[in-house]
Amino acid sequence: MQPASPEPARTADAPAFSTGRFRAEREADWIAFERLLTRLEKRGAKALTSDELLELPLLYRATLSSLSIARATSLDKALLAHLEALSIRGYFLIYGVRETRRSRIRRFVLYDWPAAVRSVWKETVVIAMIILLGALTSYSLVANNSEWYYNFVAEDMAGGRDPRASVEYLQSTLGHGNAAKESESGLHVFATFLFTHNSRVSIMSFALGFAFGVPTMMLEYYQGIGIGAMIAVFAGKGLGFDFGGWLFIHGTTELFAAALSGAAGLRIGAAVVFPGARSRLRAASEAGRTAGKVMVGVIAMLLVAGLLEGFGRQLITDTVLRYAIGSAMLLFWLAYYYIPRREDVA
Repeated sequence: MQPASPEPARTADAPAFSTGRFRAEREADWIAFERLLTRLEKRGAKALTSDELLELPLLYRATLSSLSIARATSLDKALLAHLEALSIRGYFLIYGVRETRRSRIRRFVLYDWPAAVRSVWKETVVIAMIILLGALTSYSLVANNSEWYYNFVAEDMAGGRDPRASVEYLQSTLGHGNAAKESESGLHVFATFLFTHNSRVSIMSFALGFAFGVPTMMLEYYQGIGIGAMIAVFAGKGLGFDFGGWLFIHGTTELFAAALSGAAGLRIGAAVVFPGARSRLRAASEAGRTAGKVMVGVIAMLLVAGLLEGFGRQLITDTVLRYAIGSAMLLFWLAYYYIPRREDVA
């Protein structure tokens, strides 16, 4: 029986791998790389000299080499995590596509926002029809029985614009007639109420969309109720055309925004009800990203409507000009949203 051969002795020229030695040899490169990345993140490429820009990819490759060795030799987890995070930062800053804030805003305004609105066009048509149905319902009820008006519009908010008002008073509230200045405060009351009401309902329509879209459709129907009732009062006094101009100058923007907010909420509700092959949570999440882009635009539209209401409608008293401005705004929004962009086609 042969004796077991002795284990080979560890030679002096093959020392054990040492984490401390590995760090001491390479840590200077990691520190230098991290400093350059920090300056690049804060102030951009202009913060680096030409030599530092040339050095940046070399330090990145050196960090990747250190990461590869760290993974192969099972070094401590803290060092491994640090090198992985540093490598990811370096990749995105050196090779990733970086957009300036101005470029991102430009992309959103020119492409992302209109594309999101176009994607919910079916929901927009549905909500627009619901708003119209609400207006037609209240209009027909008030036109046949004026007492219905007080169920749709609060008396303190109507500011005297009710079936009991005279033609002269109603005309003055629209910025016409000798009593226009006297009723200007009343005009502001109803205008503020209408804008605040529509804005609040628009935001709630979106926020409650997750409940299968039912509250969204109910709120949008309610949105049209007050408008239809008020039109019935003015039309009954022979002032329907004038009231339409008073409402039209800002209403095309404001009601368009209301329809879009409802469409955004309805998109989420439809995704919850009909998720398809996806889970309901995932379907709602994907719909929410599109709806969120639409709602950012809705806020901008409401701001524009507020400016038209606060200044344009008060300064412009000619009814035909009011219709012209409202029509121009409607055509602008339709063209802005629904004419495809070159990048969209590509």
